[in-house]
Amino acid sequence: MEIMQTLKPFESIWNFVLLLLVSYPTLGAFAWFIGVLCYQLIYRHRHKDDIEFQPLTPEEQPFITIMIPAHNEEVMIEHTINYLMNNLNYEKYEVLVTDDGSTDETPAILERLQSVYDNLRVVTIKKNQGKAHAFNVGVGFARGEFILSNDADSIPEPDALWKYMSYFMGEEHANTAAVTANMDVQNRSTIIAKSQTVEFSSIVGVIKRSQVSALGNMYAYSGANTMYRRDALIDVGLFRQDRATEDISIAWDHQLNGWTTVFSPDILFYMNVPENLDALYHQRKRWAKGGTEVLLTNFKRVVSHPGKYLKQWAFITDQTLSIIWSLFFFVSTLIFLISLVTFFFTGNYERVYHMFCMAFIFVTFEMFAGVLQLLSALIVDDRGRKFKYLIFMPLYMLIYWQVNALALVTTLIPAVKTILGYGSGTWVSPVRKHHTE
Repeated sequence: MEIMQTLKPFESIWNFVLLLLVSYPTLGAFAWFIGVLCYQLIYRHRHKDDIEFQPLTPEEQPFITIMIPAHNEEVMIEHTINYLMNNLNYEKYEVLVTDDGSTDETPAILERLQSVYDNLRVVTIKKNQGKAHAFNVGVGFARGEFILSNDADSIPEPDALWKYMSYFMGEEHANTAAVTANMDVQNRSTIIAKSQTVEFSSIVGVIKRSQVSALGNMYAYSGANTMYRRDALIDVGLFRQDRATEDISIAWDHQLNGWTTVFSPDILFYMNVPENLDALYHQRKRWAKGGTEVLLTNFKRVVSHPGKYLKQWAFITDQTLSIIWSLFFFVSTLIFLISLVTFFFTGNYERVYHMFCMAFIFVTFEMFAGVLQLLSALIVDDRGRKFKYLIFMPLYMLIYWQVNALALVTTLIPAVKTILGYGSGTWVSPVRKHHTE
């Protein structure tokens, strides 16, 4: 009896932890839903006079370097460069390609395009050492005070450059380190690709807005299209070259060193996305590994000074719970399936029915919260123009959440190895089809 009384507090703690893990996706979706409401109803109105989008005359335009780190990009790079040279409403800029050891036709394409465009420059790196390394090398050759990181398969909207500059010009914006734009899908030829329009609205449209409105900063840039202040890059020692995602790491380096990070939902860029589940999973593994690396890199610093880094606790808590929940999800799913089969073959159909009922209740709450999050995202993102992609919402919630959770679990150990000094920033470009629409 005394032993049972002693164990009761631990039982209560375990029940609370179990409840938190079971309800975490639902609570998270509700939190992001509330966050986007705060952004639209409060933050956006309070800050509507902070930025004035107004085209700049050539005399007013700061010089910009559009940097494209490239490795084996023969499929898309010519289309991207032609677009950047002919479609941007800006005059003072150059395109600088850092060719990171390409072994396909990329060098030949770049050599031919250099004879066409005077403001195209190429820096050749003999050995593939990764995107971060290629970008860091390019900074030394860049002529611009501001550097737009642009992937070889991404294109910004025509007005993007002068819109970006609106966030940097003036004394009140002297502390702005970088501005990341609102992403959209360029290739929409498959169901997997089209459904990512919904996902990007969910991630960018809700989470980044929530982070900016609640905390004043965001915790990840978009590596595909972000404008950096060159001095801010140099101030934090440029990009970490052994990380899976250089954009997440440097966003944290900036904010922990006192710089301001900005998300602009009013600047659009379009990127190529994975078109099948295998490619999607490999992309998400890189993203998940990058998030875990940032958590492990900065955990001690944030925990050691909780008052100083109070805003960073939100990410630390969320990322930690995401990892724990992902582990819990797969372990509990395995236990559920084993128990279900055992009860079925032993004739305990009452327990089978009970398990299905509990699973249905859990999934219903999770789907309801997800619907609120996605609906709010599609309504506010790009003035509601993406609402037609609501039809792909079930695919996102049934497949993408599981893919992302699996990616977190499978990259946990590799992320730990990176922090211990065994990481590599080398890259393998995904297989792509040519999309010019």
